[in-house]
Amino acid sequence: MNPATQLADGIAALGVSVSESNQVRLLQYLALIQKWNRVHNLTAVREPEAMLALHVLDSLAVLPHIIGPRIADVGSGAGLPGIPVALARPEWRVTLVESNHKKAAFLQQARIELGLENVEIIDERMESVRSNTGFNTVISRAFSDLADFVKLAGHLCALGEEQGADCGRLVAMKGVYPHEELAQLPEAFIVDKILLLAVPGLRAKRHLVVLKHAGR
Repeated sequence: MNPATQLADGIAALGVSVSESNQVRLLQYLALIQKWNRVHNLTAVREPEAMLALHVLDSLAVLPHIIGPRIADVGSGAGLPGIPVALARPEWRVTLVESNHKKAAFLQQARIELGLENVEIIDERMESVRSNTGFNTVISRAFSDLADFVKLAGHLCALGEEQGADCGRLVAMKGVYPHEELAQLPEAFIVDKILLLAVPGLRAKRHLVVLKHAGR
């Protein structure tokens, strides 16, 4: 299938909205990953059709379940899910946190080449990052352990002390339902909801674990 058609069909199946111009930029983003993959190991997935489903559509599937306008993608790697989210929601501010210098260099190049004015890159470990306002959503696709995610990134969630403001959420993109990890959650955070996602072109299971501050 033509990549543009595959992308448009996938977006329609997800029920999200992405402008035609930003769909073009999503395909340019995939081409940039492929280019850098020849030298740097950004992702183990090499087949363009598989990359579109596993990376772009998988990232866009979270859109109905996350809250802006301040998003942090921690351990961003090649910019997933942060760059697809930033392209789909240009009115949001997306911060990509990546401590691997080569991957952070790729993110800077992607920001420049794709004209991502709503994206900021922080080349630091996530536990060292500080934010005066906090983020509405702190999301990660790379963490294998929920307890570590909470310990290292929980401080980035907005506390919701402003009038009418809700506290931020930690959002973990997972494959199978993480029973054991949920049992090991630190007391500071509790489960808000766990969603089963259907990603066009993927047969593998996808779950979205949404955590919030306990008592808020």
